[in-house]
Amino acid sequence: MNDPKIINDPVFGFIKIPRGLLYDIVCHQLMQRLNRINQLGLASVVYPGARHTRFQHSLGAFHLMSEAILSLQQKGQFIFDSEAEAVEAAILMHDIGHGPFSHVLEDTLISGISHEELSLMMMEQMNREMGGQLSLAISIFKDEYPKRFLHQLISSQLDMDRLDYLRRDSFFTGVTEGNIGSARIIKMLNVVDDRLVVEQKGIYSLENYLTTRRLMYWQVYLHKTAVGYEKILVNMLRRAKYLAHNSSAPKPFASPALAYFLENNVDAEWFNNHEEALLRYEELDDSDLWCAMKAWRHSSDKVLSTLAADMLDRRIFKVEVLDEPPTEERIAQIRAQIAQSMDIDEQEADYLMSLNTIQKDMYSVDDDSIDILYKDGTIRDITNASEILNVALLSKKIRKYYFCYQRI
Repeated sequence: MNDPKIINDPVFGFIKIPRGLLYDIVCHQLMQRLNRINQLGLASVVYPGARHTRFQHSLGAFHLMSEAILSLQQKGQFIFDSEAEAVEAAILMHDIGHGPFSHVLEDTLISGISHEELSLMMMEQMNREMGGQLSLAISIFKDEYPKRFLHQLISSQLDMDRLDYLRRDSFFTGVTEGNIGSARIIKMLNVVDDRLVVEQKGIYSLENYLTTRRLMYWQVYLHKTAVGYEKILVNMLRRAKYLAHNSSAPKPFASPALAYFLENNVDAEWFNNHEEALLRYEELDDSDLWCAMKAWRHSSDKVLSTLAADMLDRRIFKVEVLDEPPTEERIAQIRAQIAQSMDIDEQEADYLMSLNTIQKDMYSVDDDSIDILYKDGTIRDITNASEILNVALLSKKIRKYYFCYQRI
C-alpha cells in the first residue's frame, strides 16, 4: 500500500516519489500549476522541442537531490531521514513562484518582487494547509538551518536545480553539447566543514559543466531570436497595462487573474497588503496570456493588435546584437520609420522596439565558489584547480546590447 509512486521521466528514467509528504506536495494544486508553465518560456520559437514544463524540471531536480543525499550518506555524512525528506521537499517546491513564461513577467506585470520570494510565500501557504509539515523544508530553503550544505544543494553554483535544467534543456532543445555528466558530479560530492566540495576525480566533469553552462546561455537562453520574441511579449503586456489604466481606451480582454495584474500596479508592498494578490497570482499560467493574445489581435488599438499578431504568427522583432549601444540618432530613425509606416505617433512606436543590455558571466568568483577536495585533504577553488579553465576568462562579464524592433 505504501509503495512509492513511479514516474517515467525521459531524461532520468524512473523517478520514485515516496508516499506521504513528498507525494502530497507533488499532488498539490500549486505544484500542478507548474504543468501549465513552460520551463524555457519562449525558447520553443527557436527550438520547437523545448515544450517541457516547470513541473517536469521540479521532478528532475527532486530525483537528483535524492541521488545526492544517498551518495553523501554512503560516504558517512550523517543526514537524518527528516532532513533528507525536508531538503527533497524544498527542491520540489523551489520553483512554485514562477509566473507565466518563466522570467518574463517579473518586471512587467509585477515589479520589485522575485519568483524566489513568491515561492517562499506559496510554501508558507502550503505549510499552513499541511499543519506545519514543511517548516524544516522552509528553514533549509531560507538557509536558516544549521547544516548549511543542505541549502547549497538547493541553491549554489553547483545545485540540483542547475544540474537538472542543463541536462533537461539540452535534451529537449536537441543542443547535444549541453549534456553534462550530472550522475558523475553527484557521485563526486562530499562535505567538509559544512560546505559542499567535489572530489578531485570530478574535476573534468566540472570543467564540462561550466563550459556547457556558458554555451547553453548564449546558444539557448539568450538566443537572439528568443530574446526578440520575448520583447514582443513584454511590450504587448506593457501596452495592455497602459490601456487598462487609460479610462478613454477600451479595456483589453483578460481572464480575471490577468486583469488583476493589468489593472493594478502590483509590487512587493502590494503583495504584503492585499492577500488576494497571491491567490490571483496562483491562478496565472501560460494559458491566460495565449487566450488574451487571441482576443487582442482583434483589438481596435493598432499597437496591441500588431504585437498580439506578431506573437501568434511568429513575426519576430528584428534583432541586432551589438557590442556598443546604438546611437540616439539610430534609435530615433527606427522609431520614426515605424511610426510613419504604421501611421501611429512616435510615442506609440516605442512599444514596437526595445533596447536591452544583457550581461552574463560563466562563473562568479564572488558568488558561492565550487571547491575541489584533494586526496591530501587540501581544498582549492575550481579556478585554481583546473588546468584548462582560465579564471580571468571564466569570470569575465560579457556584455551585449540587443536592439529589437518591428520589421517594416
